[in-house]
Amino acid sequence: MSLLLILGLFAAVLGLAYASFHYVKVKQMDEGTDQMKAVASAIRIGANAFISYEYKVLLVVVLIVAVILGVIVTPFTAICFVLGATMSGFAGWIGMRVATYANVRVSNTARTTKSLGAALKVAFQGGSVMGLCVGACALFGLMLVYLIFGLGLGLLDAVNMVSESNWLGVEVVPFTMCLSGYALGCSVIAMFNRVGGGIYTKAADMGADLVGKTEAHIPEDDPRNPATIADNVGDNVGDVAGLGSDLLESYVGAIAAAAILAVHLYLTSTANATGMSDLLLNRMLLFPVLFAAAGLLSCMVGIFSLLSKKTLKNPHRELNFATYVSAGLTTIAGFVIAIFMFKGVDTSMVGFKAGAVSPMIGAFIGVAAGILIGATAEYYTSAEFKPTRRLAHIALEGPALTITQGLSLGMRSTAIPCIILGGGIIISYYVSGLYGVAMSAVGMLSFVTATVSVDTYGPISDNAGGIAEMSGLEEDVRKITDTLDSVGNTTAAIGKGFAIGSGALAALSLMVSYLYSYNDPATPLSLNLIEPISLAGAIIGGALPFLFSGMLIEAVTKAARKMVDEVRRQFCEIPGILLGTELPDYKTCIEISSKGALSEMKVPAFMAIVVPVVSGFLLGPEFVGGLLIGSTICSIMLAILTGNAGGAWDNGKKHIEAGEVPCAGKGTDAHAAAVVGDTVGDPLKDTVGPCLDIFIKIMSTVSLISVAVFNKYNLLEWVLKLFQ
Repeated sequence: MSLLLILGLFAAVLGLAYASFHYVKVKQMDEGTDQMKAVASAIRIGANAFISYEYKVLLVVVLIVAVILGVIVTPFTAICFVLGATMSGFAGWIGMRVATYANVRVSNTARTTKSLGAALKVAFQGGSVMGLCVGACALFGLMLVYLIFGLGLGLLDAVNMVSESNWLGVEVVPFTMCLSGYALGCSVIAMFNRVGGGIYTKAADMGADLVGKTEAHIPEDDPRNPATIADNVGDNVGDVAGLGSDLLESYVGAIAAAAILAVHLYLTSTANATGMSDLLLNRMLLFPVLFAAAGLLSCMVGIFSLLSKKTLKNPHRELNFATYVSAGLTTIAGFVIAIFMFKGVDTSMVGFKAGAVSPMIGAFIGVAAGILIGATAEYYTSAEFKPTRRLAHIALEGPALTITQGLSLGMRSTAIPCIILGGGIIISYYVSGLYGVAMSAVGMLSFVTATVSVDTYGPISDNAGGIAEMSGLEEDVRKITDTLDSVGNTTAAIGKGFAIGSGALAALSLMVSYLYSYNDPATPLSLNLIEPISLAGAIIGGALPFLFSGMLIEAVTKAARKMVDEVRRQFCEIPGILLGTELPDYKTCIEISSKGALSEMKVPAFMAIVVPVVSGFLLGPEFVGGLLIGSTICSIMLAILTGNAGGAWDNGKKHIEAGEVPCAGKGTDAHAAAVVGDTVGDPLKDTVGPCLDIFIKIMSTVSLISVAVFNKYNLLEWVLKLFQ
């Protein structure tokens, strides 16, 4: 077992080495003209300043939570929590740094070569650093948890895989608490990065669009717009650092959920004398991390397959090719590992109906579900298909109908992904039991390195276009960067679909582990939604995503209003800005976005952590179980709605700007209506949607860690006993 884990650790180190290679290669490229260097430097300084201050705030949060975990749960849990926060924070930071280096190099490559394929390579090479860091950092931390807190402390030994009492007299399973702590550390960083970055980028984007485009009628990324640097900074802190931390957290949560579920299935089996063997437990614990290691290595091949090509003509096709190579190799490797791990092992007691390959079938269903959900997101958000094209044409009829049609599109788009998720859960469970459902989430994220590389390519290309515009480069350069950016919008929508689907499956797996973490392994917690306490929890849980989303939108609105006022002030008080004779004050706009994000992100982020714990201590585990069910179901619907509606508004606007809608070019009333729709959609697709999948996972993880505590200590049970 230790040898296999060391091999997994080697894969993680190899991934980090490959990321370092691409990081250095990107930095060695030429940045271009002095004007390009100046614009890129301003973006880089703004992004670094924001994330540095945000991480100072996060350091305090992490230390406080670690102390609480160390006191209430176990010191090992606290250490693993800090490790998870470190891995997630590092991945987000390094990905953001390379994005701020790659953006200007993409612009310069387009300027010097006039080649779409060459610029695509640079953008993807920059994105691959983020993708490789996500996969490698997640796996590296997991391997340390297994090797140090599992093998090193004997917590993986089946003899020691029993509940132990902490200082409160509460029985906990040490190794599952270590995994939960690691996952929670990743979740906390992801929540703050996504919420803070989402507020930052959309406040700047809305301010730039509402005044620059609709009032001053100047192009997007025009250097005369005071908010344009803040807008480009936001792409890096929100769509790069936030995205990387988000998918790393999903990845870790899915793997941890599968391993934790294996432990609790073993404990339940032992308590009920049904005979799950120590060998089977060993293999079920190892399989998710070895599968993840195989996925990382496969993605390295997929990345190389794109970068090694001499000519690249179709960005969408080339990016899909790299993803499909990664997914295909990961799937093949997974089946080989499953046969090696489970062949000859009695798996009948855990519901493996297809023998040794059962868990991999569950994982493959997750892969297929992810691809289908991504394809659905592409259908509803890409200007290549009817829904978004129709939305663009409706802009001719004004902003009201544009917004109404966009909402209709978003609502209708929830049906197919939910059917896919529901079908995937049923099939996975039938073939390979609850463990198969957990593995379907792992499967969906098994090639996360490739998907994050493709997703990060998008904001890098977007920034490259902004730098080209602000530096006054030729029209053919901007045409190349616009083409790359357009493809990036589609890949981002597909990535959001993956994130939502995997988040839902990971949250479900964590929820099942929550039920099995109930105090007595022989009798897992059984939820009955007809019971008033569970039903009340489900109703209140269903309201939480809407409260959370409303808080995020209000936070964006507050910061955006200040941004709008500042841009208007500068245009009014410094008339030379619009004439091109004076430079705008970019720094003040960056400060407005930074202050708005940092002041507004705390309450929504803390809500996901505090609500399950307080609810558990007040009303008990049954209420929290209902809370998790209600919040998970509503979050899935709301995340799909906001992501697809926002994506369609954005691409509908770009469809008009590309001249594809008659009588609706730039500067027309139809274009203004499309800009209004895009402005409404911005906080939905880039703030609300991406944060909701973290919201449900962090609630499930916190509940999983604390269920044993509030199962023993809760106010409702004490009051009921008092009146008996």
